[in-house]
Amino acid sequence: MSTPIIQNLEKLLDGPRDGALLRYGLGNEWLKAGDMAKAALHLGEAVRRDPSYSAAWKLLGKALAADAQPQAALQAYRQGIATATQKGDVQAAKEMTVFAKRLEKQLAGS
Repeated sequence: MSTPIIQNLEKLLDGPRDGALLRYGLGNEWLKAGDMAKAALHLGEAVRRDPSYSAAWKLLGKALAADAQPQAALQAYRQGIATATQKGDVQAAKEMTVFAKRLEKQLAGS
């Protein structure tokens, strides 16, 4: 379900302001709205445009996990951990490590 915020952000797509930050914001809003596929689409585009965007990697992993794509989520978290570690973003790396370990346990139990 689209919201007024999503509609406003979508008007900016493919314009001069279309970048990693816009895609992150749009992905976050779709995540809040419960559409994990659209969230993952925009968050994936955010990290494509800025591979060092550790917060986008974290939300991408969350969206993929919620969309029943645990392998893809684990891969996003692993990339996010590497990115966050390289940037010195210790808190983000710790959080994604916890999420990745949960997914690993879930996948091992499947």
